[in-house]
Amino acid sequence: MIAMRDRGLFAAAAWPVRSVGGRGGRWTAARGVAVLVLAAAWPVWWAVAEAVRPDAGPARAAAAALAVCYAAGWVAGVALGTGWPPRARIALLCGLFALGGGLILLQDDPMTGLDRLVYVLAAAVWLLPARWGVLLGLVAAAGRLAVAWTVTGSVNAAAGIAVIPGTVTPVAVMLLIRLLVQLSQARDEIETLATAAERARLARDLHDVLGHTLTTITAKTGLTRRLLESGADRDRAVAELRDIERLSREAHAEVRATVSGRRRPSLAVELAGARAALRAAGIRATLPHAVDHVSPELREPFAYVLREGVTNVVRHSGAARCEVRLGESSLEIRDDGRSPARAHEAGNGLAGLAERLRAVGGRLDAGPLPEGGFRLLAGRS
Repeated sequence: MIAMRDRGLFAAAAWPVRSVGGRGGRWTAARGVAVLVLAAAWPVWWAVAEAVRPDAGPARAAAAALAVCYAAGWVAGVALGTGWPPRARIALLCGLFALGGGLILLQDDPMTGLDRLVYVLAAAVWLLPARWGVLLGLVAAAGRLAVAWTVTGSVNAAAGIAVIPGTVTPVAVMLLIRLLVQLSQARDEIETLATAAERARLARDLHDVLGHTLTTITAKTGLTRRLLESGADRDRAVAELRDIERLSREAHAEVRATVSGRRRPSLAVELAGARAALRAAGIRATLPHAVDHVSPELREPFAYVLREGVTNVVRHSGAARCEVRLGESSLEIRDDGRSPARAHEAGNGLAGLAERLRAVGGRLDAGPLPEGGFRLLAGRS
């Protein structure tokens, strides 16, 4: 099958254009050309069979030559024409119409010769905008009826029905093929977009999961090192090491759940994790004790916001104090850090949070406070 793209099947200027890539490669293209060659064999076979008869004259030989050129031009046009500019396509179709007209004139029965125009009509529907192809089919049908009137002196129901195979059928079949090609392309594009969206989701979720956990592990490791170096409170150092081991196991489980798409964060759990991370980093924390009053549909995105916000406080702020406020439809994280580049450093994470909040009709604001420090505000008005 020859791949194509256009701007809608019946757009006024929808010139079908060969798309780059596609499935099957050269083998599929070769099979398509073979099918076209077989389809074009009928007029060639008829003309050659007539030309080799003992009583055949020069007209039969000329008809055979025209049939060969007609079939070759049709195969080339249908196979390659979607990669040509519009002028080249129109020139090809005009040449095919001329060759088809020559075949009709060399026929003893003009009505039978009109059947040869099925090929050029099909090529026109394939290469031209769909509206042009339909219009050309109507003109061809009217032309066949006019020829029937001229030859027989009248047009009856049988003549009207005879128009269908030579005009309506090729137009309908080629339009259907074009539609099927476009549906196949749409399916491929949907698969590509779905793959890209899944990769973006995975990257965003891994960032949210590992960023906070690794930051907490780093802070706890530093605290443990200081405790061991000072030789004071060995029991606390052991407790911190146990926490680090637990966090590593949890991170492994969260990564597996994230990859499989089964991970659903809990705002209450993230609140407890934020308390532990801030304590390990030596930052005084003021945190709410409950999350029951938060709207249920906002708890999951707020859990991501809390995780990312606290991670940024620990990693980038240099703050001594952090405060988290939870409302029914808002979450605010404030600190007294002084780092001026924090919004830039956390840009990717904040972009992912903004995307999550937009999905539930919320928004995200982040920036320095007039009195100093930094604020991250998520909410829905």
